[in-house]
Amino acid sequence: MSIIRYGLRSENYDRAYTNRTLFRRLSAYFRLFGRHFVAVILLVSLLSLSGALLPIVMAQGVNWAGGAVGSSTSVLVVLVALVLGMGVANWAINWVRRILTARLLGDVVLALRVDAFRAVMNHDMSFFDRNQSGRIVSRITTDTDEFSRVAVLVTEVGSQLLLVLILVVYLCSINWPLTLLLLALAPAVIGTTYFFQRWARQATRGSQQAVADVNASIQEAVTGIRVAKNFRREQGIYDEFLSINQRSYTMHVRRGWVLSLIFPTLQLFSGIGTTVLLYAGGYATYAGTLSAGIWLLFMNSVNLFWFPMSNLSAFWGQVQGALSATERIFALIDAEPAVVQAGKQPVPRLRGEIQFEHLSFRYSEKEQVLQNFSLHIQPGESVALVGHTGAGKSSIIKLVTRFYEFQSGQLRIDGQDIRSLDLQQYRRQLGIVGQTPFLFSGTVADNIRYATPGLNDRAVEQVACQIGGGEWLETLPEGLQTPVGERGARLSLGQRQLVVLARMLAQNPAIFILDEATASVDPFTESQIQSALQLILKQRTSIVIAHRLSTVKAADRILVLRQGQILEQGSHEALMAFGGHYASLYATYFRHQSLEYLEGRRHVLAHST
Repeated sequence: MSIIRYGLRSENYDRAYTNRTLFRRLSAYFRLFGRHFVAVILLVSLLSLSGALLPIVMAQGVNWAGGAVGSSTSVLVVLVALVLGMGVANWAINWVRRILTARLLGDVVLALRVDAFRAVMNHDMSFFDRNQSGRIVSRITTDTDEFSRVAVLVTEVGSQLLLVLILVVYLCSINWPLTLLLLALAPAVIGTTYFFQRWARQATRGSQQAVADVNASIQEAVTGIRVAKNFRREQGIYDEFLSINQRSYTMHVRRGWVLSLIFPTLQLFSGIGTTVLLYAGGYATYAGTLSAGIWLLFMNSVNLFWFPMSNLSAFWGQVQGALSATERIFALIDAEPAVVQAGKQPVPRLRGEIQFEHLSFRYSEKEQVLQNFSLHIQPGESVALVGHTGAGKSSIIKLVTRFYEFQSGQLRIDGQDIRSLDLQQYRRQLGIVGQTPFLFSGTVADNIRYATPGLNDRAVEQVACQIGGGEWLETLPEGLQTPVGERGARLSLGQRQLVVLARMLAQNPAIFILDEATASVDPFTESQIQSALQLILKQRTSIVIAHRLSTVKAADRILVLRQGQILEQGSHEALMAFGGHYASLYATYFRHQSLEYLEGRRHVLAHST
């Protein structure tokens, strides 16, 4: 049964790994902590040796007690002392082994999470456009936890399997025909395990994808709860969650059904093996060709032989879950980025020259945005982008910030190919403000110093006071120490914009990029925002998607875009005099913001009354 049948979908970067590949990749992580790994292996070996010696000592004790004359009590005392001593040693070794195993697995999971999180942070923005954040979070947290839990079980089963190996070697030296009889059903066990492997992996992968769907649904519901309540869509969100949760339930039941077949099958082989060995060993003992102690040893060995196999079957679902989780983690780590740098040239302080040379860009084959696009922005020049939705304004910004990859042409920064620059150093010199200002949990001061964490409170206050003399701080209940709440929810939109602009002033970027917010704010906040923009736009290259007439007029050059092409460019006065597309946009979007329009409206209202 296909996973798609249950309404689940895998990510576009998912891939299948063989067990050999997964174990090879995991072994590289364990090798990072070689000393702990070797110590755990040695302790597991000692634990297995101690466990194997226990039935051997007991079997020898039975033989000694049966052959001793008048000294059975002393033999029994020695036997009890040996068993007690081995039990204490076994407990001590197991205690130390568990501590070291927990430390080792903690280190491995930490390394896995760091690599997965680093891979996510290094992805371009298109990766986050295609993949839900809840699914990504599920891989970094839930899947690594799954691996950690099962790895502990694997060390337990591994210790038991090593114990079986030691016993088998010893039993071969005593009675190899009976040992071969003990091992006769081993191929059946291996065959059963292999038969169920792919089936169990598919079911487990489906159940984990279902969990990711549930996580994504919950995260989206909580994040968008304000909108949901505004439109009274709580019931719709609840119904959608029920549907996703039902799919998760179906996948988990299917997984349990598949895995429940393994244990009874192995139990069947265990019963057959025990019956055969009981008959053969009992007959040999009755015939006098086998001592009672050796027969007891073989019967104990049956239990020891099948115990790890039964454990393996009992834990098989978890083992497959760990392998599937590891597969999902490595798929996230190995996902190919769309934005690839050809070099890592150091980036000194930028002058801010930007050149688009016959550049073409599309989001997909059906979404061509820029075609043979050319533009030259001089250092220190302020450029305003205007145009209808879909004209290509945001795409220009996304390419300058190197969040997306273009398909052909050139994009040069200070004469250097943007693909040859050290991306981290380059982006440190960009100041980017989105249309919806985003704040992190903390105080206003914490958010202002976000890009420059070394600033002390006094320096942060000096930066904040550059905007309108700091009057906007008086509207904050606790000034710079005002908590902003999650995503800045405790502040108004205008206040969030001012905090973000203050953050830009503190960063002092060489290139400033602004997607101006469209929402209206009160006149006081509007004046504060314009004050901040004048400071930021001064003496640095700026690209602004303008929605305010004041911002458009302040730009050195206005670019009028339509369908990825520059229709007109020039100053506000020149474009208005030209009477082209910009004049039409002005009449539609900007005219109501002009003083002339406002004065005219006041005149009409006064005349009508």
